[in-house]
Amino acid sequence: MLTLATDLDALTRFGRALADPIRCRLLLALREAPAYPSDLADTLGISRTRLSNHLACLRDCGLVVTVPDGRRTRYELADPRLGHALDDLRNAVVAVATDRTCVNADDKGCC
Repeated sequence: MLTLATDLDALTRFGRALADPIRCRLLLALREAPAYPSDLADTLGISRTRLSNHLACLRDCGLVVTVPDGRRTRYELADPRLGHALDDLRNAVVAVATDRTCVNADDKGCC
């Protein structure tokens, strides 16, 4: 069981980042390779302003970092282990979600 406040805080930040579909897509895209904001906006099909807000959130959570590249700035995962964690989490969630739906989703708004 997690007892350290910093451990709980880190997991809460990660969960908050994953709670938004665009941020999930951003993290998965950056898992594949570092990218420039303009390329990410095109890949995700969203405006650069909207992308900027989500990237700022992920930076504030400590999940992505910026890397200066000449006059441009490239984004990448803050740690390669995040990519592995995303893969493991996705595989686990897909494995347990197969043929299951939350029966209380409408009442509790949980899923």
